[in-house]
Amino acid sequence: MSGEVWQLVDSGGVGGIETHVRVLAKALAEAGWPCRVLLLADHGANPWLGQLKAAGVPFEVLDGRFSTVLARLKRDRPALLHTHGYKAGILGRLAARLAGIPSVSTFHAGERGPFPVSLYQRLDEATSRLGARIAVSTPIAKALPAPVSVIGNFVPVPDTPPTAPASDVVGFVGRFSLEKGPDLFCILAERFAGKIPFEMFGDGPMRAGLEAEHGKRVRFHGLVTDPGTIWPRIGLLLMPSRAEGLPMAAIEAMAAGVPVAASAVGALPDLIRTGENGWLFPPLDLDAATQAVAAWQAGGAAQRAGWSQAAWRTAREGFGTQARLPQIIGVYEQALGGRHG
Repeated sequence: MSGEVWQLVDSGGVGGIETHVRVLAKALAEAGWPCRVLLLADHGANPWLGQLKAAGVPFEVLDGRFSTVLARLKRDRPALLHTHGYKAGILGRLAARLAGIPSVSTFHAGERGPFPVSLYQRLDEATSRLGARIAVSTPIAKALPAPVSVIGNFVPVPDTPPTAPASDVVGFVGRFSLEKGPDLFCILAERFAGKIPFEMFGDGPMRAGLEAEHGKRVRFHGLVTDPGTIWPRIGLLLMPSRAEGLPMAAIEAMAAGVPVAASAVGALPDLIRTGENGWLFPPLDLDAATQAVAAWQAGGAAQRAGWSQAAWRTAREGFGTQARLPQIIGVYEQALGGRHG
């Protein structure tokens, strides 16, 4: 393909969108689609830039102005602009339309943010007709103008199943914000105090308060730059989320052979089959979540090996790069042919 694909995102740290963009950009380049990541604005020290460097993904940091995005598109003429997140979506699609560049937007969020973020999210959805649309889950797609391509997140998955994790640690991996349920994770940790170790990886606005209240029962690791170092440490990923799209952490865990116990929200029911590769429980149902953790704890070595292999197979067959990347390239090819609306 001639010309680069630009991935535009407004990033101040490492989260699910950043992980998705890093994996996508690297996979596209390996598939013959040269790719560059543009950060809309400089929000200070950002560990994601180190991840992009390590992955060999070219990137730039812009100044946050619409005029700069438009000028760069007109000057450099990338083949296509792919936006992620509401701010990059609103500004990027309009700039791409004015510059005569095809655009694609992926919608990742499974929840409404508080005002004024909710207003921007609705504007993002309303202006999405300016380009082709991808949603990471069916519930997200329903809020968008048709047609929408539903393409879940994906990660590189090893060709052979990993060794079942021997760890007895229950882990939380993600942003410490209300929709992710870190407070619920800590309540569950208190229920298993003295029986199972609970550890949390990540950062966010709720961390300081939770660490002050639950620091004696829960180990807080903070943000880990390389998520690959987390999975050998934990035996079960626990996600008591209030809302989700399709969380990257769940797919990464399963690719590493770590089963997942999670709220049945967003696209998680498409990923998890209770008793086979993990456990689903109703959102906010702490008793059901407790039962899921207890079921994992009670499993013997053979059961845990079975859960681990089933988790890996699920990731490999439906959520690996080989399964998803051709779908995204198909959306690109349609956008480049002008066949989106």
